[in-house]
Amino acid sequence: MPRHERIISKTGMYHVMLRGINKQPIFEEAEDYQEFLSCLSEVKQISKFKLYAYCLMGNHVHLLLKEDGEALSQVFKRIGARYVFWFNWKYGRSGHLFQDRFKSKPVESDDYFVTVLAYIYQNPVKEGLCKRSEDYEWCSRKQLGTCDIVDEKELFEIIPIKTIMERGHEDIEADLLAPKIGRGMSMTDADVYMQMKVLGDIQNVAGFQALSRANQAQVIIALLRRGASVRQVTRVTGLGRGLITRIYRGYRAT
Repeated sequence: MPRHERIISKTGMYHVMLRGINKQPIFEEAEDYQEFLSCLSEVKQISKFKLYAYCLMGNHVHLLLKEDGEALSQVFKRIGARYVFWFNWKYGRSGHLFQDRFKSKPVESDDYFVTVLAYIYQNPVKEGLCKRSEDYEWCSRKQLGTCDIVDEKELFEIIPIKTIMERGHEDIEADLLAPKIGRGMSMTDADVYMQMKVLGDIQNVAGFQALSRANQAQVIIALLRRGASVRQVTRVTGLGRGLITRIYRGYRAT
């Protein structure tokens, strides 16, 4: 299949995802996670990109970064060359480790930056690996305030550390966005569509409709809590208004 042309971010910021080929693990032991972070840190010094968040899962990686110097393609060639060589040597294997090329989504507004940051922090919670995002060992949320590899000064200029840490034991997506919603933030259909893709980790409406009903409900609830209207969610997701209303009423009743 032909590759789609990568969308260039006007801000240089991206949500980047790396996945194991055939969904296979890319980390087997704690040493592997540590080695990947070492490779990331080494390449960061060479390529000069800014890193705002990371989360290393068993078979995939999420990064929030800003291209600054080398193109992303070169950045991930460097990371891949270092980590894949080491991983193959350690486990006596050969060949590709990552699935195709990396995926990237432009991050072009502060609101969307917050959405992606929250999504990355919350990933291990959604996967059932921990109850609180700050408890997961291989996410920058755990080292927040002392994470050398993350460009925290720039991160906290976009969203203050106090805002991130105030209610770390609760749903961080709601915590990060609550101040904006409280000031009457309105969402366009484009905003709802963009956040639906991030929350569902999908590419389009067809991807959303292919999700399980439970996962659809999680995304719908998050969108409504952020200020989207039932009509907007109905238009964007293609689901029936009655179903969306029942999902939200069920959530409010719990």
